[in-house]
Parts: sequence; C-alpha cells; structure tokens
Amino acid sequence: MGNEDVRVRGIAARAGGWSARHRWAAVGIWVLFVVLTMGVGSAVGQVDVKGSDGLKGETSTAAHIVEDAGIEEPAGETVLIQAKGDGVKATDAAFRAAVADVMKAVEDTGRVTDVTSPYDTDTISKDGRSALVQFDMRGEAETAGERVEPVLKAVEGVQGDHDQLRIEEIGGASMNKTFDDAFGDDFQQAEYSAVPVALGILLIAFGAVVAALLPVALALTAIVATMGLMAIVSHWMPMGETASSVMLLVGLAVGVDYCLFYLRREREERAAGRDARTALRVAAATSGRAIIVSGVTVCVAMAGMLFTGLADFQAMGLASLMVVAVAMVGSVTVLPALLSLLGERVEKGRIPFLHPDKRRRNGRSGDGTSEGSRLWTAVLRVVLAKPGLSLVVATGALLAIAAPALGMKTQNLTLDQEFGDSLPIVQTYNRVNEAFPGGSEPAEVVVKADDINSSDVKAALADFRERAISSGASRGPVEIKVHDAQNLAFVYVPLVGGSDLDRAGESLDKLRDDVRPATLGKVDGVEAPISGGVAASRDFNDQLAGAVVPVFAFVVVFAFLLMLLSFRSLTIAATSIALNLLSVGAAYGVLVGVFQHGWGASLVGAEGVGAIITWLPLFLFVILFGLSMDYHVFVVSRIREARLRGRTTRDAIQHGVVTTAGVVTSAAAIMVAVFAIFGTLSMQSMKQMGVGLAAAILIDATIIRGVLLPAAMALLGERNWYLPKWLNRLPDLTHDESPEPAPVKAREDERVRV
Repeated sequence: MGNEDVRVRGIAARAGGWSARHRWAAVGIWVLFVVLTMGVGSAVGQVDVKGSDGLKGETSTAAHIVEDAGIEEPAGETVLIQAKGDGVKATDAAFRAAVADVMKAVEDTGRVTDVTSPYDTDTISKDGRSALVQFDMRGEAETAGERVEPVLKAVEGVQGDHDQLRIEEIGGASMNKTFDDAFGDDFQQAEYSAVPVALGILLIAFGAVVAALLPVALALTAIVATMGLMAIVSHWMPMGETASSVMLLVGLAVGVDYCLFYLRREREERAAGRDARTALRVAAATSGRAIIVSGVTVCVAMAGMLFTGLADFQAMGLASLMVVAVAMVGSVTVLPALLSLLGERVEKGRIPFLHPDKRRRNGRSGDGTSEGSRLWTAVLRVVLAKPGLSLVVATGALLAIAAPALGMKTQNLTLDQEFGDSLPIVQTYNRVNEAFPGGSEPAEVVVKADDINSSDVKAALADFRERAISSGASRGPVEIKVHDAQNLAFVYVPLVGGSDLDRAGESLDKLRDDVRPATLGKVDGVEAPISGGVAASRDFNDQLAGAVVPVFAFVVVFAFLLMLLSFRSLTIAATSIALNLLSVGAAYGVLVGVFQHGWGASLVGAEGVGAIITWLPLFLFVILFGLSMDYHVFVVSRIREARLRGRTTRDAIQHGVVTTAGVVTSAAAIMVAVFAIFGTLSMQSMKQMGVGLAAAILIDATIIRGVLLPAAMALLGERNWYLPKWLNRLPDLTHDESPEPAPVKAREDERVRV
C-alpha cells in the first residue's frame, strides 16, 4: 500500500489532523485542561449526596420531616450481653455486674449519651440469656463511625473481665465503620491492582513500554480531569463515593480501550507501508471516528441513569458520562499529537519476544497470519461455511445461559449476606436477630402532629404500640421517643422476620397497611411515614422498578438512532441492539445462577445468597450496553470499510473480524481482568458486580462478536446495508475516509495480513 494522499473528512479526521500539525498546542491544551479542572474542583470542594436525597417513598418523606425539624438523629449503638451456656441468666448477680460494667465503660469514653439499662427498657430475651445495653453516639450520625473506635475498645475491655458471657457491640456507627473499612479497603485494593494489570496486558499487546504507557496515561489523566469536573458539577447535582468508584472503573476501561483502538490502527497502517503522516490520518479517520461513535453511544447509555430519580444512580450516570466524554475527546485530540511527537520513539523499550515485529518473524507463516488471527480465521471459516447453524447454536447457548434471569430476585443485601461469616460483627448481627428478632434494624415510624402531646395523639401512639405486637408484625419491645419542641415522635418497632427480608417485608406491610390506618391514621393532621432498613430496601426497589422501562427505552431507542445515523443501515442498527440485549441477558443469567442459586459460586470465592443486590441489574444494563458498543462499532466499521473498498460482503466480514481480532482481544482482556478484580473483593455486592461485568464482556467479545455477528451478517448478505428510501434524508455520519482502490479479489481461503 503506498503513501498516496488520502482525503479525509469528519470531526475525528479534522481533530486528528489539527492535533498532528499543532502538536505542542494540543498537548499543552490537554495538560492545561486537566490541571485547571482538578485545581478548580479542589478549590470549590465536592458536595456529597445526603442521606435524604438518596431515598424515595415513605423513607424519603420521613427523612425530610426529620431534616426540616432540625433534629439530628444520633447513631444508635447496642451492646449484646449473652450467656455462653445455660448457666447464667440476666437475673443473676454476675450478669447484672457485667451490665453495670458495660454501662460505666461506654460512659467513661465521653463519646456516648443516653445510656439505658436492659432492666429499665425490658430489652431482655425471652429465655433470659441475652440483654441489650443501648446508647447513642455523640455528634453527627454520618460521621459516628469515625468516632466509635474508643467505645468498641471499652466494650472489648469489659469482655476480658467476664469469661462466662459474650459481650459484643453492634449498631449504626459500628456497622458503618465495618462497612466503610471493607468498602474502602476493597476499592483501594481494586484501584491499586487495576492499573498494573492493564499495563501488563498492554505490554503483551504492544511489546513496547512507551506504546503501553500511552493508553494508561490517557486514561489516568481523563480520570483526574473528571474528578475535578465532578467536584464542580456536584454543586448542582451532588456526587458520592460510589459515583467516584464507578467513574474510575469506567474511565480506566474506556480510556485504555479508545487509545488502544487508535494506536493499533496507526501501527497497522505503518506496517502496511504508509508513511507516519498518512498512517496517522487514516487512523484518525477510521479508529478516531469509531471512538466518537462508540463514545457518544456510551454517553447516551450512561445518561439513562439520570432517569431513575435516585440520587446515587444519577451521580453514577453523570460521573460516568463525563469520564467517557473526556476520554473520547482526549483520544481524538491529544493522542494524535503525542503519536506525531513521538514518531518511531513510540516503539521505545521493546520487550524481547513480545514486540509485533518479533512475533511476525517467529509466529507468522509466509502468508503473514499471526497465531491470534489464525484462530479467528479458523473460527470464521466454520461460521461462514454454515452461518445458519452457527447462529442457531450460539443463540441457543446464550438463551440457555440467560434463562435463570427469568427468576431473578433483587433486594438490598443484609449484613450477613454482604460479608458472610468473615467479620465478627456479622456473627453479632445474627445473634442479636436470633435473640431479639428485628432488633438490629427496627422499623422507624416518624410521627408528626400539630400537638404531639395532645390526648388523641398519645392515645393513637399507645394503640399503635399495642397493635404492632398483637398484629404479629413485632414481638416488641416497641420504643417511643418524643421530641416536644418539634412536635415529633419516633416509634421503633423490631420487625418479625429480622434479617429475613421477605418475612420482615410482610411485617412492614402489616404496619403500613393495617396497624397505621387503624391507629395514627385516624387522627387528623398526623403524618406517620415508616422508614428503617427494611422500608428503605422496599422503597428503593419500588422506585427502581418504576425506572426500568423509561431507562431501557431511552438507552435502546437512542442507541438505535445513533447506530442508524453512523452506519446508514436499518439492518446494522437493529442487529446491534438485538446482539447487545442478548449479551446483557446472558450476563443476568450468569449472575442469577452464581449468586442467587449458588451454581459454581465457590469457583469465584462467593456463595449463593438467594438474591441479587437491588441496584445491580439496571447498573449492569447501562454499563454493558455502553461498553459493548466499543467492540461492535469497531468491528462493524472495519467490515463496512472493507465493503466500501470493493470486497464482497463475505470477504469484508472475514477481513473486518480478523483484522480487529488482536485489538478486540486485548481490549476485552483488559476489561475482563479489571472487572474480575472486583470479583475477588470481600463484599458480596462487589463480587456480583465484578463477575457480572467480566462475564458479559467475555461473552460479548467472543461469542457475540466472533460468532453471532459474522453469522448474522453472512445470512443477511447485501441486506446488511439496507436503508429505506424515506430515510435517505437522515444526516450522513458514515465513514470519514474515502474508499481506496479495490484490492485484488480475495480467495476463499485468504488469510488477511494484520
């Protein structure tokens, strides 16, 4: 292939051309952008999502009533004092001495208030072997986990003096501390591991240190810039730790992938005989355009999360959208500038036996086919020989994998489901629930009245307390705290069912549908929303269920329109959506099989917990629908490019899939490896996310792109490029590069040089 002048058009080609001609300006603008966004973001600070903003339904109503009243609900803590055998009872002197020691020890820390004795509050189990000392942490509830350490140590000290008893602390602050420590450690482990893993795979893919460092550097600078943008934007839409972690995950994945696509195409063109300038222009016009199409599609998918109405989802969606947009812009601007600056120096730091030149000499036959390309050529020979059979078998296999998803059950995971038995506090949680069902996470009724001390309201509160127990929703004790100045009362109701969210949910329904209307609901001017852990899970599920249809519709419709405009083919757009939905369905099936039913869970260090965490299915749909477009757009672009250059559709399919096999494999390997890291973390929700994402990307990059896509396109033939005449007026966003002269027609057994 010569160095003929290649006319290019389109945003990607123009951006790449300008950056290559104004190299230092492009690099300087990028560095200035990253520094400015990070500097401004650090200066203004980030506004985090408040607890009341992240809730919906009655849970949100209750939180806003408390917030408007100016009441700072403290973080409640409980110390379980339990006989290790049958010998000691709560009425014994030794037991009473332990209770007194616990009360004194926690009070002496100066960190707690409102310490209550189980003998005053009747928090003694029916068998008389367990009792609860309860108190509140001083200061803000949200930061109580940072101050609970001295209290925990004080309780441990009392345990050492009472061998016959089990003395353990649990509550809002201690659980938050455990959760935050595990969450922070998990993500820190993932963050520290993800970059080296990605770099290692890139070193294998490129065989040169400088070439491998470029994608990582682009991804990291995009992430840093987005961190600054998140802080700025948070003053209009609050962000949070979850949004930051998801942004990091998505930013690393797309940042590395986009750069990988671009760099591999530029290398391919130079290896084919083009000079550096022409190779860069072709890469800009082809891979650059694919990056823009993919990036816009991913951004649209991420925007779907804005329709959930849930603050955390909206923050995740906006943060992901921003990092994809930043990585996309960087890939088509600063990357061409860097490649132009580096020239042949991009091959510096060659690694023996890994560099493509070495592999070409050692691993290619005379026809120039690499081992990876040989594999895909062999697969494609079978697929294209019998496309109908290949389509049926692959589709049937994926539908079988997806089948368990029909029985998917979602819920917020309880502490024991989230951590298993790996943490001592989980065992305490289970012991409290066994001795006092629902006591570790009671329902909280926030009662607002014009006069909380009026006779009608007092009678209704007393009646509510009595009926909560007589209805079977609770076994008591039901605690009432009155705030006279604010005309509010808090009613704490331990729910029958405890950590069994299905049974606890039934108890919640009794309170909301039967007990409340018959008591507090009869008093004019009284509001009594019911919140708490079980209620929050129920309300969150209901809100999310209502968001599924609009989010799915938005993402699917806009992705379809983008593919239609980008390839000017109704068939390509429709098959893209169908294949993506099949990929997501298979990922759902893997999730349900492994984590709900426990099939093969031990292989990934997990266990079946009977449910998928509530937020994951919608999150996975949005993320996967976006990320899978990376490969799809890249592969279909090469197929269409080959078709425009005169190849038959069959030859174009083989050429497109084989020539993209290396880069798609490398990109998928990076994503699977990074996502798989999350599957090794201690939290069940992180395992579910990691395994779901890794499985989906693996399926997408192999079965979908390597079998289903070529089989479907082979069956469709020229109908792949079908566009009704009435759609001809649509904007033309098709391929930027002018077709080259048609090559000599490929033989049926042609092996395409990569």
